[in-house]
Amino acid sequence: MSKNNCFKHVAKKCFRYFKKQETKKEKFKNKKKMLLNYLIPLSFWINEKSNQYSNTYFLGLSGGQGAGKTTITSLLNIILTNYFKKKVCIFSIDDFYKTLNDRKKLSKKIHPLLKTRGVPGTHDIKFIINYLKKIKLKKNKVISLPIFDKSIDDRAIKSKWKKINYIPDIIILEGWCVGAKPQSNKLLNKAVNILEKKEDLNFKWRNYVNKQLKNKYKYLFNKMNDIIYMKVPNFSSLQKWRLKQENKLRLKNIKKKFKIMTNSEVLKFMMTYQRVTQQMFKDLPKIASIVLNLSKNHQIKNIRYIK
Repeated sequence: MSKNNCFKHVAKKCFRYFKKQETKKEKFKNKKKMLLNYLIPLSFWINEKSNQYSNTYFLGLSGGQGAGKTTITSLLNIILTNYFKKKVCIFSIDDFYKTLNDRKKLSKKIHPLLKTRGVPGTHDIKFIINYLKKIKLKKNKVISLPIFDKSIDDRAIKSKWKKINYIPDIIILEGWCVGAKPQSNKLLNKAVNILEKKEDLNFKWRNYVNKQLKNKYKYLFNKMNDIIYMKVPNFSSLQKWRLKQENKLRLKNIKKKFKIMTNSEVLKFMMTYQRVTQQMFKDLPKIASIVLNLSKNHQIKNIRYIK
């Protein structure tokens, strides 16, 4: 096995994936370099790691909104399944959002901002834990994983859920808050943006989110064997990339009835993520097994292998 042989084996499928994601104005740059220098060596590392476990290897992939998590996990999946012949299951923490009805109840009981999906406390962590338990039983039964439909801000009907009829060698959980740590009370007392200043005057929302990270989310994240963290230069880079992402969705769904956020809606939405995201800038490089450093022009600058 060599990275050049691997590239020859997976290049066609990887480039086909790139093409599907591109628009007339937005094209991927340095695709060959991205595969040969970064993603193929990373896939070798994941393969070697997974071989060390008799049970399913559980990998987290974390990075802020718009960082490129879906692209990276999709390409890793192509390489791991086609070259290394691994059975891979990839799911996003986004698909495990609580239903709209449950979030409405939470917003009335705790704080109005909890109606907005995204922050810790708006995911169904119990659902993910139960799925992992079923995998551990090693019974080859069909398991259904939810899909979140952002166009209706709710969980899709069960007939549209993802069916898993195999026992994965590797599970990759990707998400913006995967691996996030709670903050100290001192940090919680200071608002990080205008949204917190105006809509969370008594700190009830941020305290609730922080409590979830201390308990349910910590329990889930501790089950992961390793974490890959996509480190971005700063929060403003994420805002820029997320706006581009929404514009890309707009172009791809121009004839469909798909709700696309305006620029101001995107920026307000991202304010709910800002506190946890900025804390992750400090925490994740210290605890992640691998750090993918991204440049301001949204390219992988280098990879730091820590574990």
